[in-house]
Amino acid sequence: MNRTKGDKDPAEWMPPAKDATCTYVADWVSAKLRWKLTVDRAEQTKLQQVAAGCPGTKVTLTPAP
Repeated sequence: MNRTKGDKDPAEWMPPAKDATCTYVADWVSAKLRWKLTVDRAEQTKLQQVAAGCPGTKVTLTPAP
């Protein structure tokens, strides 16, 4: 699975198991926030589309040291 993902962002790759997408997106956003990383437009669009179908999913922010 990791080989197919490579270094692709959510705009280019999502987990094939539909029940894993909300967790994947929440973890992705959490990492982006933690490390103050940028998000390109395609990535942001995909994250928003997926997140809209994930009611009740929470993103946990743990600030980097």
